[in-house]
Formats: sequence, C-alpha cells, structure tokens
Amino acid sequence: MNPWYADGLRFHCTQCGDCCSGDPGVVWVTEEEIQDLATLLGIEGDEFSRRYVRRFPEGRSLIEFENGDCVFFDGKARGCTVYEARPTQCRTWPFWPANVRHEESWRQACEACPGSGGGDLVPLESIQRRLAEHTEAKQRGRAQARATENRERSS
Repeated sequence: MNPWYADGLRFHCTQCGDCCSGDPGVVWVTEEEIQDLATLLGIEGDEFSRRYVRRFPEGRSLIEFENGDCVFFDGKARGCTVYEARPTQCRTWPFWPANVRHEESWRQACEACPGSGGGDLVPLESIQRRLAEHTEAKQRGRAQARATENRERSS
C-alpha cells in the first residue's frame, strides 16, 4: 500500500533558519557525524565532543544556546556554519517520520517551515530514502551511545 504522499511532497529550503533556532530540541549525532564535524572545524573528535555535544541515554546531541538556537547556527547570517558536514537529522528535514506520518502532521510541518509545502516536488523515492537515512542514523546513534555507556561502566 502506498503512503498518503505517494505522489510526492513539495519542499524547497528557504534558508530561514527556523529549523535551527527557536524552541529547545535535540540534534542527534552519530560518531561518524561527530568526526566529520570535528574534521571540518580542524579539531579532534574528543575535543569536538567536549565542546559541542551533550549526552543522553538515547544518544548524543549537539548543544544549543540558551535561546534554543543550534550552536552552529549563525543568527546574523541566518545560516549553518557547518552546512557541509551537517548531521543527517538536518539533511533529512522535513522528511522525518513524525512529519509525514499523517497529512495533518505534514500540514503542521508546513506551518512551522516556510519551505515545506512549496517549491519543487520531491518524489516518493527521495522521501523514502531520506526517511530511511534519518531512521538509520538515529538507530546507529542510539547503539553507539549504549556501547559507550557500557564501556564506561566496565572501566
């Protein structure tokens, strides 16, 4: 059975920065993404983690400023300072399971994001690929967090 969005959905990033700022949240990162971000910034992965990552039982997230903005969001330029290495969660927006579960969920995403619902038609195959990438990265990050926690407990 085809999903309700079988004909595709419209999206074009307006680079408004709304998905990077505002209400507090989490930006889950995997070990690989941490390393990619560290490389982009020219620092070691451990140093990157100490500066920019917070730990939760279910994974690791980039830190935020007190106002909820991502630590890598430049409010003046309204852009991401690590765009080339941004995490999967950022790259797959707005095609997250929670946003496409129902038409109502998509409508709410469109209200929150000016690029959702407009612009180019994103075909079903591309949406499904982004959904899978998002889910796989989240699962990998959780598994890595559990493995790290287990290693630390046994040390």
